[in-house]
Amino acid sequence: MKVNGKENPININQNLLDFLESNQYDITKIAVERNGQIIPKLMYHQVNLNDDDALEIVSFVGGG
Repeated sequence: MKVNGKENPININQNLLDFLESNQYDITKIAVERNGQIIPKLMYHQVNLNDDDALEIVSFVGGG
């Protein structure tokens, strides 16, 4: 699987929420696109990841 353009191994039968938590992403401060589609946060636990998926994970940064 590719994450932000880099190869990243995944565990078999891992869902998006498990992947994000195991990689210390703060899900309140990110947006995730999988294979060109934005995934709503409420669906993270329902999205099963595959080896051929491409994720783009964007962090929100506060500022003024």
